[in-house]
Amino acid sequence: MSSPGVDGDPKPPCLPRNGLVKLPGQPNGLGAASITKGTPAAKNRPCQPPPPTLPPPSLAAPPPRAALAGGLCPQAGLPLGGPALAPVPGPPAERPPLATDEKILNGLFWYFSACEKCVLAQVCKAWRRVLYQPKFWAGLTPVLHAKELYTVLPGGEKEFVNLQGFAARGFEGFCLVGVSDLDICEFIDNYALSKKGVKAMSLKRSTITDAGLEVMLEQMQGVVRLELSGCNDFTEAGLWSSLSARITSLSVSDCINVADDAIAAISQLLPNLAELSLQAYHVTDTALAYFTARQGHSTHTLRLLSCWEITNHGVVNVVHSLPNLTALSLSGCSKVTDDGVELVAENLRKLRSLDLSWCPRITDMALEYVACDLHRLEELVLDRCVRITDTGLSYLSTMSSLRSLYLRWCCQVQDFGLKHLLAMRSLRLLSLAGCPLLTATGLSGLVQLQDLEELELTNCPGATPELFKYFSQHLPRCLVVE
Repeated sequence: MSSPGVDGDPKPPCLPRNGLVKLPGQPNGLGAASITKGTPAAKNRPCQPPPPTLPPPSLAAPPPRAALAGGLCPQAGLPLGGPALAPVPGPPAERPPLATDEKILNGLFWYFSACEKCVLAQVCKAWRRVLYQPKFWAGLTPVLHAKELYTVLPGGEKEFVNLQGFAARGFEGFCLVGVSDLDICEFIDNYALSKKGVKAMSLKRSTITDAGLEVMLEQMQGVVRLELSGCNDFTEAGLWSSLSARITSLSVSDCINVADDAIAAISQLLPNLAELSLQAYHVTDTALAYFTARQGHSTHTLRLLSCWEITNHGVVNVVHSLPNLTALSLSGCSKVTDDGVELVAENLRKLRSLDLSWCPRITDMALEYVACDLHRLEELVLDRCVRITDTGLSYLSTMSSLRSLYLRWCCQVQDFGLKHLLAMRSLRLLSLAGCPLLTATGLSGLVQLQDLEELELTNCPGATPELFKYFSQHLPRCLVVE
């Protein structure tokens, strides 16, 4: 039996002092968890000695005369003379232990990554209650594989998993990998927020058909962002029957049945489309003429990735149909030349991001068009543009708004070209990964860019250990990626 405390209540048992506290199993089936030293748990509290036993009043020492002259009666607490004293306050209200103090935990848990939060939520109910607030999961998308959606019962039957934990955290988007039409229907039936609460859906490497796509978009009325990647069982007819005008962002990649008619469906059925990302090897210039004036007002981002059949004629259709673009990617559109870039620069003056990576026909002339006309441009991607030379970098040096410049594997860029970049005080991110002709001497001059925040030198032969040490001393605020 524990010894009584001061107030007569049983004294709490001592916590073990070996640095390990075993917690009981959780009702959610996650099993027992433990808190070890170094974790944000409560410190082990050593046993407190019992309070001293007071002697009986008859044996207590007599009070001093000064106290009897004008103080308090030592036993009754009554004033014997002079002004009355304030009553002695009672014991302070008991505060919760630091390990379960929600005010402390709400501030502490911001310092952990998403994966660490998932582990910490299994420690105890108090931690899970704090961590399951939507604010700790904003901007994150759970990825669920088909095999993780079911649990096998003892009889061999499958039961859909409980998704209440996801609903409590308020996730607005989900990524489902390898699912079928039946899996999607089960997800809709078992997730409480599927009808209105889910704003974004991503299906990757899935066998969804036209019927499944139609059911999903019909039942999940809250979906406004849709991604289909590696889904080869739906057709263009499925897009015609399922796409809804509420969709504002659409991404389609590696879907073999997507061609020009898919673009026609998108342009006709999605008047509020703001962002379109398309990776389709069979889309031609004709498809880009389908965009209407409705998309011209609403669409601000267009990414055409590895659309090998697109030429400068397709670029003409884009710049006239979508004049309000602020972000354009022609990455992997290998038939686009300097003339196509000239059309972009002359007609899309609002561009802030331009991606010309993997366009082997782009030369220094294209960079001159970009520097002369795109005065608002903040990001320029030129990865694998093998014809870019130091002359092209001299044109870019006049762009005062450019903040991010990617020159990965531009095999003709030399030290002399880097000297032009030293005048670009607005640069915050510079990537020179894989540039084989750059030397340590030329790279060392980049210390003049004191406002640089990130410098990528991966697979750069001129980047030596001595150079990285030099950067750490002279660019202390810059992240240098080795």
